[in-house]
Amino acid sequence: MSDEIRDQLPEDLNAVDFAGAYEFPDNSRRRIPAVLYAVLAAVSAAVWITADRDTSVIVNDGALLGACILGFAALVSFTSGWRMNLDEREALVRATANVGFVVGHASAQQVWRGLRSRPTWRIFCYSAEEPPLQRGLVLVDAVDGRVVEVLVEANPDTASSSDGTAAN
Repeated sequence: MSDEIRDQLPEDLNAVDFAGAYEFPDNSRRRIPAVLYAVLAAVSAAVWITADRDTSVIVNDGALLGACILGFAALVSFTSGWRMNLDEREALVRATANVGFVVGHASAQQVWRGLRSRPTWRIFCYSAEEPPLQRGLVLVDAVDGRVVEVLVEANPDTASSSDGTAAN
């Protein structure tokens, strides 16, 4: 059926039809729903405080529980709305400087660490030899730009034969 309703990604998150440099959305957008949650929590708390709960059939202690849950959701959303100060290109440069080999192919992925969902760039890179002899994984904090972790190993996808050439 062509008139079926389907979920779709917002335009700024849909990278499929995009050609060119893709700009990752900033996590600070999480603060928008945080404000909405806080307003709803305040309204729920105000309704609970002002209503005569003994005679009201509409307002009960559930309004206070709802205000507490919405307040907690606002707090979590607001504190996890980190502003990203480092884009993927800068993270790739920092990763290249920390792996200890000349980088050929590399890719960046945005991930989140910790309870407050701190944005982090996960950079996976291969050495420039053909086939690559080493690979590395570097985690770069997207907020302050520090390198969180560096893991480097021989490329297990490349098995060397006795004459020094790569075996398939």
